[in-house]
Amino acid sequence: MHIPGDEVGLRVPAPDAGRAAELRLAAALLAMPADDALEALEVLASEADWLTPAFEELKREPLARWQAEHTRLFINGYPRTPCPPFESAYRHGRMNGSAVDELEALYANSGLRSPELPADFLGVVLEYAAHLEEAGTQDALRCALWQDHLDRWVLRFAEDLDAHARLRLYRDLASRLAGIFGPAGRGKQ
Repeated sequence: MHIPGDEVGLRVPAPDAGRAAELRLAAALLAMPADDALEALEVLASEADWLTPAFEELKREPLARWQAEHTRLFINGYPRTPCPPFESAYRHGRMNGSAVDELEALYANSGLRSPELPADFLGVVLEYAAHLEEAGTQDALRCALWQDHLDRWVLRFAEDLDAHARLRLYRDLASRLAGIFGPAGRGKQ
């Protein structure tokens, strides 16, 4: 099957069910920690060993500290939010850039739509990437998502997250994202 971009040496990773699970996990970890977050993290850590040290750290902390860190990193840090998980913030320097419309069009081409969250929120985009991975096809939608969106900013987001996170959970998430979107992850193409 011809993949747009092959003619210039660009590649999109081959479909991978393991990567789909990792993308979904990363998406879940970007959510605001709710009252049951520690219990959920314990279950996730039983399935993904790399989360165990973060779980051990967070079970000694009040939930409010985890929530405050999430807010500081992703929503409303002062004097600026260090790593907003939105493609528009990275690619356009502002919220609601053209990436939102582009991603909404991609979702619509798959018969999906973004939930009530912005279409360029990394959690939404990772869920969509996982959906395409599970579909198991290497088509134009996957190519457009990886080359036109994910590869353009997620590694920078991961670097910012690693540099600014105070909790191990988010530093470890940064490392996992860097593994997927950095040169080592691209080597699995």
